[in-house]
Amino acid sequence: MLEMLTWVMLAQTIRISIPYVLASLGGVYSERSGVVNIALEGIMLNGALGAVLASYYAQNAWIGILGGMGAGLLTAILLAIITIRFKADQIVSGVAINLLAIGLTKFILRLVFNSSSNSSRVEGLPIWHLPGVPMDSFWNSVIGSPLVLLTGVIILVSHIIMKKSVFGLRIRAVGEHPEAADSVGISVARMRYWGVLISGLLAGLAGTYLALEQHQFTQNMTSGRGYIALAAMIFGKWTPVGAVLASLLFGFSESLNIQFQSMGYQIPNQFIQMIPYVVTMVVLLGVIGRSVPPAADGKPYEAGN
Repeated sequence: MLEMLTWVMLAQTIRISIPYVLASLGGVYSERSGVVNIALEGIMLNGALGAVLASYYAQNAWIGILGGMGAGLLTAILLAIITIRFKADQIVSGVAINLLAIGLTKFILRLVFNSSSNSSRVEGLPIWHLPGVPMDSFWNSVIGSPLVLLTGVIILVSHIIMKKSVFGLRIRAVGEHPEAADSVGISVARMRYWGVLISGLLAGLAGTYLALEQHQFTQNMTSGRGYIALAAMIFGKWTPVGAVLASLLFGFSESLNIQFQSMGYQIPNQFIQMIPYVVTMVVLLGVIGRSVPPAADGKPYEAGN
């Protein structure tokens, strides 16, 4: 019984953590380049709706992935133009985009599906059957999910990019010391655009995962996951591996929440639902002050300053 519960919780933790992992990795790219991305929540929300709309009209979940990432990219382009081109306050801009996403998705939901609460049901991605593995096993239900496999590849690639590649070195350079990067011919604006746009693709994919797992879009379905992903990125000290490990911690806390509810413990439901958010605050209380962000994070760059 205990072994079965362990496997169930492990499977739940992995599946729940995927949106946090993708969005927090997106945050790493953006903030390592020097742009604070509070807008992860709004990008995820737009990505979720984009995935559902593309799946609904194309009747194809794979097209839905492209739609979700495209919606995330468009939202990130808006953020990049506002913060990099026009040098607006990055925190205010991010909050504004989150508020815009809430209103815009609700408007489109009513326009397309004649409902302000949820969309029609759409097709989800298939589970790939692993040869020689029973269909109802842990490995098929979790590792057989295409987006889980894709996330694993993205984690590996992101780690290599940030630690080993010239592109990653330039991203980190413009986030730490943009003047020095500019002096050797690296375009600070261009690298920051790349950082924000990659974050949009990944956060849009995070929203896509949520929508396709639930087979529909529901109003404000991200429910603060973008902010938790931001906390995971900070807890992970702005590194891909750290962000992933922190995301798994938050996924575990949410899985614990589900298990408490399923076991019928006599604990008020409201307290159980608070667990992921309490864990977030406790983690941040222990980390802020010890984690050092990139030196130029949140600071607009003016050439020649």
